Amino acid sequence: MTGTRMIALKAAAILWGIWGLVHAFAGVMTIAQPAPQGFAAIADAVDPALLAAEYHAAVAGVLNQHGFNLLWIGLATLGGALFIWRGNMTAIWVTAMVGGLADVGYFLFLDLPGFVTFVPGTVMTMISASAIVLSVPVRLRNRNGSAARP
Repeated sequence: MTGTRMIALKAAAILWGIWGLVHAFAGVMTIAQPAPQGFAAIADAVDPALLAAEYHAAVAGVLNQHGFNLLWIGLATLGGALFIWRGNMTAIWVTAMVGGLADVGYFLFLDLPGFVTFVPGTVMTMISASAIVLSVPVRLRNRNGSAARP
């Protein structure tokens, strides 16, 4: 593997690491807060007063499930970042599917309708897209799927 490809993988790993840390933290914070504050933290472009309400326990449960999903997706992506750093070709696909698909839902249902601010929301989507753009071409050029060797 060329030095340029290794640098691309290292950069992608760093981006996935940042993305994973932010999402794991967001998951913990979503679970730790009451539902109105959790919704306001996620939909940060919406006036928090519009989200202040007495929610049914089932709504809080759904929000906590979302927080749990953010936590495990963030942790799985962190693990993927470590494997990508080491040149593991399979980790490129797995991490792109886990983090990338999580961001597709975010982009479609929160970003496009304007419920979130550019920072951190849209920036995180740009980070995951950049990690994919940096790493997937390396994987496609190394078709045997084995770990990259410097």
